[in-house]
Amino acid sequence: MPQLVECVPNFSEGNNQEVIEAISKAIAQTLGCVLLDVDSGPSTNRTVYTFVGRPEDVVEGALNAARVAAQLIDMSRHKGEHPRMGALDVCPFIPVRDVTMDECVLCAEAFGQRLAEELGVPVYLYGEAARMATRRTLPAIRVGEYEALPEKLKQAEWAPDFGPSTFVPSWGATVTGARKFLIAFNINLLSTKEQAHRIALNLREQGRGKDQPGRLKKVQGIGWYLDEKNLAQVSTNLLDFEVTALHTVYEETCREAQELNLPVVGSQLVGLVPLKAILDAAAFYCEKENLFILEEEHRIRLVVNRLGLDSLSPFNPKERIIEYLVPEGQPEQRLVNKSLGTFILEVGARSAAPGGGSVAAAVAAMGAALASMVGLMTYGRRQFEHLDAEMRRLIPPFHAASAKLTALVDTDAQAFAGYLEALKLPMNIPEQRDRRIAAMQDGLKQAVAVPLSLAETVASLWPPLQKLALCGNLACRSDLQVAAKALETGVFGAYFNVLTNLKDITDDSFKDQVRQRVSSLLQDAQKQASVVLDLLEARQK
Repeated sequence: MPQLVECVPNFSEGNNQEVIEAISKAIAQTLGCVLLDVDSGPSTNRTVYTFVGRPEDVVEGALNAARVAAQLIDMSRHKGEHPRMGALDVCPFIPVRDVTMDECVLCAEAFGQRLAEELGVPVYLYGEAARMATRRTLPAIRVGEYEALPEKLKQAEWAPDFGPSTFVPSWGATVTGARKFLIAFNINLLSTKEQAHRIALNLREQGRGKDQPGRLKKVQGIGWYLDEKNLAQVSTNLLDFEVTALHTVYEETCREAQELNLPVVGSQLVGLVPLKAILDAAAFYCEKENLFILEEEHRIRLVVNRLGLDSLSPFNPKERIIEYLVPEGQPEQRLVNKSLGTFILEVGARSAAPGGGSVAAAVAAMGAALASMVGLMTYGRRQFEHLDAEMRRLIPPFHAASAKLTALVDTDAQAFAGYLEALKLPMNIPEQRDRRIAAMQDGLKQAVAVPLSLAETVASLWPPLQKLALCGNLACRSDLQVAAKALETGVFGAYFNVLTNLKDITDDSFKDQVRQRVSSLLQDAQKQASVVLDLLEARQK
């Protein structure tokens, strides 16, 4: 799987379409870069670009965009609602896949140094790339904005990390760094700018100052007015959505607005959003309103409705959720995206993969899916109405396990990739040989982890499966019988795959521990499947 870094440069131009499109073109035409989103705001006079690629490619893409901006944007004429200090105001690098934060710091440093050298402009580092504690946050660096730069640059404490301490009127200064995924989330109010800002001050972590902190951790916020939409917004940045979630910001804003008798009329996501942030919000509203929603598509629709994400413009999940835009690998190459007939033909072909591990995962996934089906064939029917609450508890584990086990079909086929890559490492000197042996052992342990994960997943399904056998729709009896044997078969396959992969591992302690665990899981699967079958047989009688 190729490394993937996200870059989100913010340029101080939101009205001139020729400039916006020229910068888009510079990014899109950079080899290895995929432009995912362009979000312009006339009132903020700012455009946020989102693109992804390998570390070295996104650095090049950001530089190409900056070169174009240097020719077309004149900061001395810029006006807008959003705080800013440069033509390329901020350019963060964010880890997406198989990339560490440290590698993103290197991206920021490489970009900042080259930008300063080529354009002769001051560049500051922030976030995880910051070299001073006082420069970790963007607002701290941007204090006073563009207009304060001539005086700030004369002060030693504001000497840039790269480039001259010289004010460049047409450019200003740029901030670059590395950070976690930031979500730009604005809540719409029918209010004044001042009222929106009052709410922002109450909520944002910074609050009104050291003596009056706000309520929400890892949240930045201001209030502003969008002339083109004729409404105000509490504009927030969620610096870590796992600390403070989307729905928390929305609900707290609604509470503040209610105290001021102000109507909230939806919200707006700027740029892209991680799938988990949306699904976390879905889980919140499902629990809050006692809703039973299984399908991911339906959960996303619920969040769009509850947060009013389509209040200002259509919200298309396929264009706004980053995982949908950047799938893991080519969809047509994934086994689970092939037809059943094609998958069976590939299993029967003269190749090592897909093999028993992928087949075991597929069989187990179908077993979990059958159990989910039986639950759904029981839920919502008048004759089983008394079981609705029980079905709401029993169905989700099978639904989730089916998706997880399905993913393991491809994961198992790729399980030896690390080991095979290790085999290619040089071994000319002792240090290289030691490094190669260690990498090979790590690869084998990863290969063991996949079938072991299958067996562990199935182990969690036996209790709900037995409850389903006791009360599920008896018309689906044979489906539950097949489900029980399919899950047992999946563990059976996982057991032998684990033993096969353990043979060449030299860590005896690891081998003994894993062997004992997988043997226990197989014995338990055989026992529990038998219990399910007995329960179903008893009900028939």
